[in-house]
Amino acid sequence: MVAATGIGSGLDIEGLVTSLVNAERAPAQNRLVQQEATLTSELSAFGTLQGALAGLQSSVSTLTQQSTFNQRSATSSNNAAVTVSASADAAASSYQLQVDQLAQSQSLASGSFASLTDTVGEGTLTFRFGATDYTPAVDPTPASYNGFTVNADRASASITIDSSNNTLQGLSDAINDADIGVAAAIVNDGSGYRLLLSSDQTGAANSIEVQVDDTGDNIDTDDAGLSRLAFNANANNLEQTVAGQSAAFSINGLALTSETNSVANVIDGVSLNLRETTDSAATLSISENSSAVRSAIEGFVSAYNAFVSTANNLTAFNAETGAAAPLQGDFTARSVINQVRSALTASADGFNGPFSTLAELGVTTQANGTLSINDSTLNAALADNFDSVAGVFAQVGTIADSSISFEGATADTVVGRYAVDITQLATQGGLAGTGITDPATSAVVLDGTNNSFSLTINGVDSANISLTEGTYNSAEALAAEIQSRINGDSALSEAGVSVSVAFNASFELQITSTRYGSESSVAVNSNTTTALGLAGAVATTGVDVAGTIGGVAATGNGQLLTAASGSDAEGVRLTISGGALGARGDIEVSNGIGIALNGLLTGLTQTNGLLDLRTDGLQSGVDRISDDRDALDRRLEALEARYRRQFNALDTLLANLQSTGSFITQQLANIPIPGANSNN
Repeated sequence: MVAATGIGSGLDIEGLVTSLVNAERAPAQNRLVQQEATLTSELSAFGTLQGALAGLQSSVSTLTQQSTFNQRSATSSNNAAVTVSASADAAASSYQLQVDQLAQSQSLASGSFASLTDTVGEGTLTFRFGATDYTPAVDPTPASYNGFTVNADRASASITIDSSNNTLQGLSDAINDADIGVAAAIVNDGSGYRLLLSSDQTGAANSIEVQVDDTGDNIDTDDAGLSRLAFNANANNLEQTVAGQSAAFSINGLALTSETNSVANVIDGVSLNLRETTDSAATLSISENSSAVRSAIEGFVSAYNAFVSTANNLTAFNAETGAAAPLQGDFTARSVINQVRSALTASADGFNGPFSTLAELGVTTQANGTLSINDSTLNAALADNFDSVAGVFAQVGTIADSSISFEGATADTVVGRYAVDITQLATQGGLAGTGITDPATSAVVLDGTNNSFSLTINGVDSANISLTEGTYNSAEALAAEIQSRINGDSALSEAGVSVSVAFNASFELQITSTRYGSESSVAVNSNTTTALGLAGAVATTGVDVAGTIGGVAATGNGQLLTAASGSDAEGVRLTISGGALGARGDIEVSNGIGIALNGLLTGLTQTNGLLDLRTDGLQSGVDRISDDRDALDRRLEALEARYRRQFNALDTLLANLQSTGSFITQQLANIPIPGANSNN
């Protein structure tokens, strides 16, 4: 039903009610709008402040990492011939390098095939890697395969060729898919298609030997079927088109070789990339990378100054206009700013180097609160005491013992000196066979009846391992074959398990896990060999390093020794790579100002941190304003209804009065007045 108001009295009741309700709404609504604008402005301002703190923390984090200070600068006077890089382990020095020969990969070529779908044969291809003694053909003398020395550090591998992959293309794909260190390609030389096999590693010791088990005619050496790919001492049916070659070079006149052109094990911490031979020596210079450290410090100063600028803008007050920034006078903002500024003026905790404050490095505070860098002071610090600059910013652990490496600590580590005492060094698990006769005196002959065994290494079972059949006249060659076969086992390699193999002076076979600690072990599962001494082998399980840090028993895991939880040294991690048992000196742990500042910033910005709680409170205030608006709407709806009832009642009253007045007027008009009709 549509209600009409003011009809009886003629009053504009709708207009009156609307005006009265709006008059009641305006001050309350304006107050809520103003409160919401203030809270929203503060929320936005704190978000901006948190962004500035995050930028500052990112730059501080860089300065708390030892890797920032461990960088080395490496340059070459002839980058076309050799490039150089250096790690933290490299000593500052200069070297003269001459490149005489670059390393290259061996390449083998098959005979010609009419098409890609030609059937090659079926059986098994076994690839071994090592040094090939091969004399290429010189008309009229044919090529000669003189011998092969296996590379113990390269795992051998076998590929099965059957009806699914026995074509030229299928065989090429099978080799590439196996990912065993051999690349296959098919080329058309104009007379037909030829299969090219290339070692994926350069160097004379990474050449390829191909053994064939031809199941087609059961002849493994003829030039038919799968045997056409044989390349070994019994059959050289492939042509060596490129010989494997090692790099030859000299450093400061010392002649050296490398299997690759990337040389990383000649100068400690220095990596070389040989690119061209040289007519004269190139100069290699290794120095501390002071520019990288300086860049990190400059980045920190820029981030701090950006934080100061942001903080000043958010807390400013304009005396001329009377305008205040969103966080002007805010206690939380003042507390954050003061805590950050205070952290910068502190000293490194526990560091005994020549510097302990930013000012001593030339980083000082200006009158406006920003930081500036005195170039000469910082340059002198980096030039004269490069290694000590890290102590001003980062967590540093120093110990005189060169066989102990500081791997790090945590925020729970109390700054101080902690005695290190070693009661047990970590060892590797291994297996020692019984002695055999020197193969040089009595050759070891392996065939299908005595060439296989299986092992469990570090808890991982190998498959049956078969050694290459043949006569071994050298203990070194036999050990290399065993190591190559074990490390080529797929189950072991997939688990990241490997071993080293050697015969000792008594010709006892030693199989040693490369892992250290109590989880390191080698055990024989099955064995058909009778010439290796494995029947009476004795297994020894490795042990973890043991000792104390700060007088409290630490936890050993392999060579890693970790300080006890709950002790002052908690979090200290040391690698004990050798040395004597007993007292090994003190590890001195210090915290730079970057550690303290990073911890402060983390606490300020983390969940339930100071800023998080403050912004949560502001957001709650914004949410309450929405509730207050709803309450205001409900109150005004009730007020409007009350006004409407009252005015409608007034309208009814006025209408009744008007009706009564009209009736009285009419009645009065009908009353006869004496003398009014005297003319009649």
